[in-house]
Amino acid sequence: MTLPPRLARTVEVFRSAPRQFRTEALVDYSKRVPPLPPDLVEHPDRLEQVHECQTPFFLATRIEDGRVRLFFDAPAESPTIRAFAGILFEGLDGEPPDVILEVPDDFFYQMGLEEIVSPLRLRGMAAILARIKRRVRAELAA
Repeated sequence: MTLPPRLARTVEVFRSAPRQFRTEALVDYSKRVPPLPPDLVEHPDRLEQVHECQTPFFLATRIEDGRVRLFFDAPAESPTIRAFAGILFEGLDGEPPDVILEVPDDFFYQMGLEEIVSPLRLRGMAAILARIKRRVRAELAA
């Protein structure tokens, strides 16, 4: 499994933690999603909706100076999906495109999340990562 160091640390923390801590950590990660930059607030059409998520969830990616920048928008009252966004932001934002494309599509199963969130929510996380990778590939091809 190829994970960038920051994401690998997060996976290890979740994997080694008791179930209760994982729940608390998700709440913490839900608060780590930065607000959208003004250009995306003013032009929400630049965000792509991830329809597989139960909650309205939108994302954008940019490659700047050889690094992928991630932008997420999800309602504050949806802590689980925001936690997934926080995990991905903390672990992947600023990484080179090839590093992000190498992240296993199901890396989050190693975190023990299936014990605290529904399979439907986990499919949402998989869809978010897949959409990020698709957008990165498209930007590289452009």
